[in-house]
Amino acid sequence: MSYTRFAIYYVPPQGPFARFGASWLGWDIISACEAPLFDFPGLDGITMTPRKYGFHGTLKPPFRLAGDSTAEELHMRVAELASGLAPAKCDGLELTRLGRFLALIPRGESNALQRVAAACVQDLDEFRARLSVAELERRRRPGMSARQNALLTQWGYPYVMDEFRFHMTLTARLPKQDISDWTETILKSLPELPVPFVVDQIALCGERKDGRFELIHRYKLAG
Repeated sequence: MSYTRFAIYYVPPQGPFARFGASWLGWDIISACEAPLFDFPGLDGITMTPRKYGFHGTLKPPFRLAGDSTAEELHMRVAELASGLAPAKCDGLELTRLGRFLALIPRGESNALQRVAAACVQDLDEFRARLSVAELERRRRPGMSARQNALLTQWGYPYVMDEFRFHMTLTARLPKQDISDWTETILKSLPELPVPFVVDQIALCGERKDGRFELIHRYKLAG
């Protein structure tokens, strides 16, 4: 299959946690198929935006392949990178509010996750097609700091390196009055979360022609 973009994600291994994410969002990134949504009124609407990406934590944001690179070369480079990266571990995960979004974020020290993400961003950047001036302008948002603008220019995304914060998105932007209710619903629906939370593999994922992402290959972190 040909893909319009690629990304490096953390995708949970098969199990209750991954199944929760698929049923919450309505898209199974591992099996590349729709998943029956939980039966909560309004869930389809608040998950429509994150659904296309599947349940994941971003390590290197989606990018178009540079014109002189191939998907096979990218695959080999990701495998090489993973072989030299040590796994990352933190205390666990917790549900939190990021602005008006709800997401799972790490509990405790997250420097190791920062290290893995930074390596993915930097070491694979030769495969990323550079953004045009118009694309850069579209990605700039009011309130972005000078540092975030610099990161956008250098890496194609403003929330990488020292601005990176690992998260697993569960909703689109919510009305303020709905955040508390959806927080309670998610907390009641979550399976037992992994303790500790360990990222011992990274996943190459591709954006299909229908705009949804699917898992292409997992790579064990063996450094």
